Amino acid sequence: MTNNKITILGIGNLLYSDEGVGIHALPLIEEQLSSFENVDIVEGATDGIKLLGLVEDSDYLIIIDAVNAGKEAGTIIQLVGDEIPAYCGIKMSIHQLGFQEVLLAAKMRETYPKQIVLFGIQPASLELGIQLSPTVQVQLPELVKRVVQQIQTWREAQ
Repeated sequence: MTNNKITILGIGNLLYSDEGVGIHALPLIEEQLSSFENVDIVEGATDGIKLLGLVEDSDYLIIIDAVNAGKEAGTIIQLVGDEIPAYCGIKMSIHQLGFQEVLLAAKMRETYPKQIVLFGIQPASLELGIQLSPTVQVQLPELVKRVVQQIQTWREAQ
């Protein structure tokens, strides 16, 4: 997979506790993948449509975000390809409408990545605060493990 670009995109808002899980996970993932080539780790924050170029330039894309799927707090959610709402689906987070538009635009322009996987955690708290809730914090190692496994799966398939 040496010629294929993998992007890991953490999105979220660090000011609203668990809404920032996608950003909080990135340093831990970077530690695990420091020797991997062609893997970009990007903090997307709440940039929405500004992320279109990044999505279009990726062959493989992992999105990490807080996901409101109506599950028990701390539950890790994995969505693949068309399971990820592209436009009219469920609102997965407070900034998600902007990112849904990014995915739709990339599809319409036929510049969609070969594969997309979203890893999310059901938030326990979206209150004002810069720390993750203990319920979500304890799940970060498992989330990181799953992201790294996905990268390894893609690399081995090539």
